[in-house]
Amino acid sequence: MVPEGPAAMALPAPPPARVFAELVPAPAEAPAPAPAGRSGPPALSGREVHVSGSAELSAGPDRARVSLRLGSRKGAAGAARSSVARRLEYIAQSARQRGVPEENMTVTEDFSRVENTYQMEAEVCIVFSDFGKMQNVCNLLIEKLGTSVTISPPHFYHTPEAIDTLRRRVCVAAVGNTRQKAQEVCRLFGQSLGKPLLIREEETKEWGGHIDSHLVSSPDSMTLQERIQNATAYASCKVFAVFEIKGKENRRNKFL
Repeated sequence: MVPEGPAAMALPAPPPARVFAELVPAPAEAPAPAPAGRSGPPALSGREVHVSGSAELSAGPDRARVSLRLGSRKGAAGAARSSVARRLEYIAQSARQRGVPEENMTVTEDFSRVENTYQMEAEVCIVFSDFGKMQNVCNLLIEKLGTSVTISPPHFYHTPEAIDTLRRRVCVAAVGNTRQKAQEVCRLFGQSLGKPLLIREEETKEWGGHIDSHLVSSPDSMTLQERIQNATAYASCKVFAVFEIKGKENRRNKFL
């Protein structure tokens, strides 16, 4: 199995395939005619190859959420509000200028009275689909706002669509591997692989990965690549298939 995608990892080799082939046709049955419009030798009833195969794939996270916290405590309520409002507007403007949609930014505010002062606190959550843009925005805000804003480490996760895509890819890869093995068995005996008679998904497994609602605490010392690796999702699929075995392989198409 060859992992796919930029975040794909080298995974342990899948277990050996089980192959069962019957090359002797049933004596009481005659060969079935080839379908109309299709050339090549007819498939013989009772001549089948049974194959089980598997595939494993991985997919890196497709989203990252960053939280930014800021606050101000002043003797006057208006001063506390305006101090936070200016920084909130700068954060939103910086993100918009770098292609972050407005709907990917959420702002929550909390205003309170502390002793003889007024305290204004705010949190901005920004969801990024482009991790390069995320780094650019965070670096800019650290440079311009300094210690007046606290930026949490990014939380990487998968959208439901990304997980569904991984499931489909690993299933299709397992079926492709199984068909290839069946084809190689037929060629070994000078036969030609026919149409599939049965394809059954026998086992699927998923591990790793994070979802949006699943907050995972990780050391602040982890690098960005380590966080992405920690959030990578894996899936495996095992299928069983039965194919017809045709007659002798057409030499003209042998190397096609």
